[in-house]
Amino acid sequence: METMCADAMTIRSATAVADARESTRTFLQGLVSPIKAAAADTVVLVVSELVTNALRHSGGTCTLDLTAYPDAIEVAVHDPSPRLPHMRTPDLTGGTGGFGRHMVDHLARTTAVTPRPTGGKTVSALLAR
Repeated sequence: METMCADAMTIRSATAVADARESTRTFLQGLVSPIKAAAADTVVLVVSELVTNALRHSGGTCTLDLTAYPDAIEVAVHDPSPRLPHMRTPDLTGGTGGFGRHMVDHLARTTAVTPRPTGGKTVSALLAR
C-alpha cells in the first residue's frame, strides 16, 4: 500500500493558485506508482477549484494536503471560515461562477465538508487514480 502526504502548503493569495497546481503536479510526478495523465489533470483541476473557492470565500488563506492511496488521490483544502459551502446555480451570463462545486462533485468519487475542531473546515475530494 502506498500512502504519501504532501507537505501542507499555506496559500495566502489568489496568485498562489498556480503554485498549488504546480505543487500538485510535482507531488503526482513523485509518486512511486505513476498516475495516468488524464487522472493527474483531473486532480490538478480539482485542486485549482477547491483552492480558488477557499481563497475567494474564506478570507484569503487556506492549506492544501494531498494524500496518495493505492487506488485514489485525496485532495483536502483547509480554511479558517466556519461557513459551509453550498451549491449555487451556475451563472450562464454574468461570469459570477457557480460551476466549481458541481464539477468537483462530478469528477470525484466522494466529496466531504468537515468542520475542524480548531475552527474552520476541510473540503475534500477523493479522486480515482
